[in-house]
Amino acid sequence: MRELIATARALVACDKGLLAMDESNPTCNKRFAKLGIPQTVEPRRAYRELIVTTPALGECISGAILYDETIRQQKKDGTPFVKAVTDAGIIPGIKVDTGAKDMAGHPGEKVTEGLDGLRERLAEYSKMGARFAKWRAVIAVGDSIPSRGCIEANAHALARYAALCQEADLVPVVEPEVLMDGEHTLERCREVTEQVLRTVFSQLYTQRVALEGMILKPNMVVPGLTCPEQETVEEVADATVWCLLRAVPAAVPGIAFLSGGQSGELASARLNAMNARFKSRLPWALAFSFARAIQQPALEIWRGEEANVQAAQKALYHRARCNQAARRGQYDAAMEKG
Repeated sequence: MRELIATARALVACDKGLLAMDESNPTCNKRFAKLGIPQTVEPRRAYRELIVTTPALGECISGAILYDETIRQQKKDGTPFVKAVTDAGIIPGIKVDTGAKDMAGHPGEKVTEGLDGLRERLAEYSKMGARFAKWRAVIAVGDSIPSRGCIEANAHALARYAALCQEADLVPVVEPEVLMDGEHTLERCREVTEQVLRTVFSQLYTQRVALEGMILKPNMVVPGLTCPEQETVEEVADATVWCLLRAVPAAVPGIAFLSGGQSGELASARLNAMNARFKSRLPWALAFSFARAIQQPALEIWRGEEANVQAAQKALYHRARCNQAARRGQYDAAMEKG
């Protein structure tokens, strides 16, 4: 347990955050297709090598969430990615759920699968060098959803996954995501997010998960993407923090937000506002666990071309540095001009 707690604290220490590079192959291929990059194993490996070899990335990133294919891959020189990540001062992690599937009897809702055989997979990943894991549940908001059944099913799965992780000496990153899709208001997102978080922590208690040895990865409280009223950065920060204060126990060492489709600049600005306004009064660290909000500029520069690697790495490091500044409450839009 001491090791778990130390790892959990290290993941949110020194104003760093997590880099989610755990896209499934189909998701990665879709992003490649939009940019004309071949959707095969070697381009995926080359792109991941670009990420893990970015100079000084460990200054801003504490942990990297890998995918099953990625954790088994190597750099061109034969160095395993896990070793490359570790040598960069970054803690390797692994995504272990098998995706959100349609939930029987609940139209428009999903439940995340992957518990079958999870104990054995966690043992294998641990031997490969992973020190934490991630499981994502998705909660859609609509006229009559989310239902109690959907929330409880996903919370139960998250808690069972977390218990299995701690049994395997891996820190669980617990990710209940209330989706941004839809016309729902900021207040509706806050209401659903609080309900989801309360249910998740009730299940974590029931499954005897040690809260000191986990990380929460929630959504920010934001209006739906097509909601006519889009609140200010400060209003989102206030709504998010007050929601978390009502639902997340102080024993949790850190909260690492997902970006959930926000632009890199907006995600940084909202995280910055939370830390600038509340950091000294919070029981847990407010960090980041972004994927596209860090990766997208680099991917658009790279486009599968070796000649673009250095420029893409600079863009990746820049976004990571912006988010580290946001953790300190020191991010400013002027940083983007640099």
